[in-house]
Amino acid sequence: MDANSSRFQSFGQTEINWDKLDKAKFYGIGAGLFTGITVALYPVSVVKTRMQVAVKDSAEKNAVSVVKGLLKSDGVPGLYRGFGTVITGAIPARIIFLTALETTKVGAFKMVEPFKFSEPSQAAIANGLAGMTASLFSQAVFVPIDVISQKLMVQGYSGNTRYNGGLDVARKLVKSDGIRGLYKGFGLSVITYSPSSAVWWASYGASQRIIWRFLGQNSASESFAPSHSQLISVQAGGGIIAGATASFITTPLDTIKTRLQVMGDKGKTARQIVESLIAEDGWKGFYRGLGPRFFSMSAWGTSMILAYEYLKRLCANDEQS
Repeated sequence: MDANSSRFQSFGQTEINWDKLDKAKFYGIGAGLFTGITVALYPVSVVKTRMQVAVKDSAEKNAVSVVKGLLKSDGVPGLYRGFGTVITGAIPARIIFLTALETTKVGAFKMVEPFKFSEPSQAAIANGLAGMTASLFSQAVFVPIDVISQKLMVQGYSGNTRYNGGLDVARKLVKSDGIRGLYKGFGLSVITYSPSSAVWWASYGASQRIIWRFLGQNSASESFAPSHSQLISVQAGGGIIAGATASFITTPLDTIKTRLQVMGDKGKTARQIVESLIAEDGWKGFYRGLGPRFFSMSAWGTSMILAYEYLKRLCANDEQS
């Protein structure tokens, strides 16, 4: 084994490569695992979305008032508006995302190896490229689900139309705008989620290795064999750092995208949405819902990455484990 191959394989001390996974087990268990996490964290997405589309004189100025308003009008089910649509589309979207992520990451690590970057830099570049590629592939499924679920999240709120479920939203969108109605904000969605995914995975890959170095360990060393508790702690720390970084950088685009997808049927263009945000709240308007989005990305990212890394260990072929 040459030096490059040896160094690439050493990443396997903290990461299990795609070729070492039992794919059937990975997809089967993964679908159930991530569905459970989605159930737990979905209300945060509802709150974030309603904050982003609130009009200037709305009584729901913050996350607490949004939750109180939902519970008062609809009870706990109000926190799960659009959930059925999301969970239906989430499984195929996640399969596409994870497959593209893992296969791209292996190739990206090999691609950056000859440049002799530092270990955190290699991890950031490879993970970032993989995250962006995976997001691009999954948007074809994710965007229509996003458009439909967001309309259900805000129905009847700030003058938004009421619907009889996800199929009713889809039918009305197709009737008024054709198939492109389901892809409203697709360009902004790609611009938002692809960089967000790239930043998240790049931050996660680099921060893990920086934390290991801070702890006096070198994850590129062949003798490096961390315990499960060490792995979980560092992966959780990396998830929190990645969530904070990605949410701060990409929230402005996410706010514009959300308002375009929800308010676009009122004749609003992206430019008009930007102008109205500035007129209502100044530049801070672009960071509407930052708190819930930060919490969502950090909580979701940390929960997801711990579940994901556990899933990979659980589904590793015998020779890997």
